[in-house]
Amino acid sequence: MGVATETFYDVIRRQGISRRSFVKFCSLTAASLGLSPVAATQMAHALETKPRVPVIWMHGLECTCCSESFIRSAHPLVKDVILSMISLDYDDTIMAAAGHQAEAILEETKEKYKGQYILAVEGNPPLNEDGMYCIDGGRPFVEKLKYMAADASAVVAWGACASWGCVQAAKPNPTHAVPIDKVILDKPIIKVPGCPPIAEVMTGVITYITTFGRLPELDRQGRPKMFYSQRIHDKCYRRGHFDAGQFVEAWDDEGARKGYCLYKMGCKGPTTYNACSTVRWNNGVSFPIQSGHGCIGCSEDGFWDKESFYDRLTTINQFGVEANADRIGGTIAGVVLAGVAVHAGVTAVKRISTKRDE
Repeated sequence: MGVATETFYDVIRRQGISRRSFVKFCSLTAASLGLSPVAATQMAHALETKPRVPVIWMHGLECTCCSESFIRSAHPLVKDVILSMISLDYDDTIMAAAGHQAEAILEETKEKYKGQYILAVEGNPPLNEDGMYCIDGGRPFVEKLKYMAADASAVVAWGACASWGCVQAAKPNPTHAVPIDKVILDKPIIKVPGCPPIAEVMTGVITYITTFGRLPELDRQGRPKMFYSQRIHDKCYRRGHFDAGQFVEAWDDEGARKGYCLYKMGCKGPTTYNACSTVRWNNGVSFPIQSGHGCIGCSEDGFWDKESFYDRLTTINQFGVEANADRIGGTIAGVVLAGVAVHAGVTAVKRISTKRDE
């Protein structure tokens, strides 16, 4: 039996890892994904019985920041994901093979695991000049993308590039770069946006797919709800300062030194859905707002073509944010509370509406 058909449990047992450590790994991984203890048991069973999933990781127009983020994950460790949970058969950035050898691996995987492999895509295809702005293996990337997607079981769009188009698709978009769902029309696509996505979000998605054999629950834009169901604003540790009307008015002012809310400095946290304020970056150490810079909304569609990263949001009055930012004060506490209530009420209505639609 080949290595690609081994289970995750087979691999770690061969490495000398105990059953107890395996169960602990499943519990910690389930917790990091926000799953119940029952899910940890299900995960253990799946990892013991299911063969490792072949993964093809392709690169189009991009800067490789998604790969850079992925290899820094700690929960679960990337070595556990790459070397044990999945069979990463092709990734031209980190694989040893090159040239004809690398291309041969694509053909072999496509033929041997037809309908079974996951296609992970980092970057996007340019369509102008018949795709000639991005050549991969001697042919336009868009052709290679369609070819490999045809026999994939599912497609993962890594980062803002593959999910939305990112800066490559920014106006005037001379190469006509497009997100991958504009060219892959007949396969389920899970979008994991961000520039780059959080490392643990990336490995969490891969872990979920490989252990449960299905895509996680997605929102209307195709993003996994376990990581993209809440605004950064909802869980931001500076939220208390927002509610109290304490804002940074200028960089390095007294409010900035005290860690006040960055909303007036252009923070896009109130309109950005991501796990930055909970999972955070660098093994949970920090995230942009904690380092003193407002959120730029990099996980949202078109963030590069909207207003400046430092322009204050003016289009979210329905959340009561503008009213709060301008009118909070000791003499109008009632207005403050009303604004917060509207903010919470709209969120609740949206959640109920989403559940009904499902």
